Amino acid sequence: MEFDTIAAISTPIGTGAVSAIRISGKDAVKIGDKIFFGKKKLSQCESHTAHYGEIKYNEKTIDMVLCLVMKGPNTYTGEDTVEIFCHGGIVVTKNVLETVLAAGARQALGGEFTKRAFLNGKMDLSQSESIIDIINAKSSLEKDIAINQAGGTLQKNIFALRQELIEISANMMAFIDFPDEDLINDTTETLCEKMKLCLEKVEKLLRSYQSGRIIRDGINTAIVGKPNVGKSSLMNIFAGCDKSIVTDIEGTTRDVVEERVDIDGIILNLWDTAGIRQSDDKVESIGVLKSKEKLSKAQLVIAVFDGSIPLSSEDEEIIRLLEGKKVIAVINKTDLEEKIDKNYIESLGIPTISISALSEKGIDELKGKIKEMFIDENLISSGEEIITNARHFEALTKCKNSLCQGISAFETGLTADMISIDLENAISSLGEIVGMTVSEEIVDTIFRKFCVGK
Repeated sequence: MEFDTIAAISTPIGTGAVSAIRISGKDAVKIGDKIFFGKKKLSQCESHTAHYGEIKYNEKTIDMVLCLVMKGPNTYTGEDTVEIFCHGGIVVTKNVLETVLAAGARQALGGEFTKRAFLNGKMDLSQSESIIDIINAKSSLEKDIAINQAGGTLQKNIFALRQELIEISANMMAFIDFPDEDLINDTTETLCEKMKLCLEKVEKLLRSYQSGRIIRDGINTAIVGKPNVGKSSLMNIFAGCDKSIVTDIEGTTRDVVEERVDIDGIILNLWDTAGIRQSDDKVESIGVLKSKEKLSKAQLVIAVFDGSIPLSSEDEEIIRLLEGKKVIAVINKTDLEEKIDKNYIESLGIPTISISALSEKGIDELKGKIKEMFIDENLISSGEEIITNARHFEALTKCKNSLCQGISAFETGLTADMISIDLENAISSLGEIVGMTVSEEIVDTIFRKFCVGK
C-alpha cells in the first residue's frame, strides 16, 4: 500500500473555474491512458507536456479536460504523475475523481503526496513541514519564512551543523580507540572549543523562536479599559471595518469581540472586551468577568484611557490588574485637552502612546511599538534563519542540552567515551529536524496535518 498509485482532488471543493485532480504512482500514466481520450495516449506523450481531451467512463464523456503528464523522478513526489484540470464544479470534479479511482487508483490520505516526496528523497522533513506552513500562512512574513525553509535554508544550516558535530565525534572516537596514535591534529581542548562554537549556533537558532512563534501564531491581545474610553473604536481601526458596535452609551460592549488582524506581517489575535467597572447589571457583570479572564490570558494588553479626564478609581483598578503583563497604555482622545497624568502611568514602567481614535492619529506609532516589543527587527532584516516550528525548537533544545553536558564533561575531566555519548545525542537531535533520526510515528503525525491532495 505504501507506494501504490494514489489520487485526490488538489483544489478546494466548491464552484470555480478549474479543479485539479492529481494522480501519483507507478501506474499513474497507465490509469490516465484508460480514461483520457485526446489526440494520443498519455504514455506516448513527452514528459511535462499538457494535452487537451476528454475523460470518459464506459464510453460516456465525464468532462473536457487539460491533462498534464509528468514522468518521475522529476516530479513533486518523485513518481510518475498525471494532473487532470477539469471544470470547477462540485459534481464534475467528483465524477472525474470517481473515474480515476475506478480505473485503479486509490484515494490519497491527507498529506500523502508530500509524504511520498519525503520518502523518495525529494525534500527533507523540515521542507515538508514548510509546505503546510505556506498553505496555512496568515501573513506575508510567515509565508516568506516558510518559502525560505521550503527552499532548504533550514536544511542547509542543520546539515552543516550536524556535519561539524560528526567530525568532532569522529575525532573523539579516534582518541578513544587509538590513544597512543598521532591520528589527528586537534587536542581535546580544541575539540571542546569547537563544541562551544556549535553550541553558540544552536542557541542563536533557539533565540529566533521567540520571534518565529509570534510570526506563526500571532499575539493574543486584549484591549481593556473602563467604559467609553475608545476600546471598540480602536478595535474597528485595527480590523478595518465596524467589527465592534460604537455608541456613547456606557456598557455597549458586553461580550468579547474577536478579530485577527495583520499589522505589517505580524498577526494580532485581538479581543475587544467589555468595559471594566463595578455594575449592578447582571449581563454587564458577566462581560466584566470575561474581560478580566481575557486580560489574564493575553500576551499583550492594550490598556485604553480617556486622556481628556484625570485618572479615576476605575482606571487605578485596571492599572493594578496589569501587573506582570506586557502592556501598552493607549491615551485616547488627544483631539481634546489632555488632563490625564501620563507621567504617573509611565512611572509604573508602562509605555504610553497617545492616539485619537477619531482621526486615527498615533495608530502607526502604536503598531510600531507592538512590533518593537515582540519582534527582533534586526533578525528579520538580516535574512537569517528563523525557527517557527515547535518540533524544531524541541529538537534544538535537546541538542543544546546534550552539548552543554558534553562541554561540562570536558571541563570536569570525564572520559572521552562519556563525551562521545553526548555528541551522538546532539547529532541525533539535529537529525530529528530533517527526518534522519525521527520515528515513523512522528512522520505519520506530521503528514496527517496536511489536507488531502497535498
